[in-house]
Amino acid sequence: MELWSNDLSDGGRMPGEFAFCLPDPETHATFGLNRNPHLAWSGAPEGTMSFALIMHDPDVPTKPDDVNREGREVPSDLPRTDFFHWLLIDVPAATTEIGAGAFADGVVPHGRDAARGPDGTRQGVNDYTGWFAGDADMAGDYYGYDGPCPPWNDSLVHHYVFTLFALDVDRLDVPDRFDGATARNAIEGHVLASSQLTATYALNPRLT
Repeated sequence: MELWSNDLSDGGRMPGEFAFCLPDPETHATFGLNRNPHLAWSGAPEGTMSFALIMHDPDVPTKPDDVNREGREVPSDLPRTDFFHWLLIDVPAATTEIGAGAFADGVVPHGRDAARGPDGTRQGVNDYTGWFAGDADMAGDYYGYDGPCPPWNDSLVHHYVFTLFALDVDRLDVPDRFDGATARNAIEGHVLASSQLTATYALNPRLT
């Protein structure tokens, strides 16, 4: 099974159009267009009943001590963890393409009400839900796609991994509100094939 995009090249930098945040010379970061990129695929195996798509960043700092602090930089040797940006499930087996901006177009403070997507798809809450939990201006449930906004002082370029799974079930057994760990657990044992596409992004001027 092959996964590709008209907007992204595997291993290349993600265009700012698809980012939650853009570099800003005065404030370090500002909101971006935050559109989901185009994705397409082919070669799903026989018996595929649905697809699931997970986008995650494996390079998120495990400690917030230095994150977005003036005069400091997040060290490259700090242990990193996953941050889920998009959880899309129950994609019909006949689907072979997702249009740019079809699931997300713009930053929505307090989160996008998008648990139900087009064509019977479902979307989970991404990890901005936890990141903004203590922010009165932004707190909420962030369903669906929200793009990159790595720390503006991180010493690492972040990687954004889109993984498409061909599944042997037409509907995953998850609650209406689900997160990345729940999606991964539900997918386990049902994967017929998978394919990945990785894009990179950074806000640190030293890396861009």
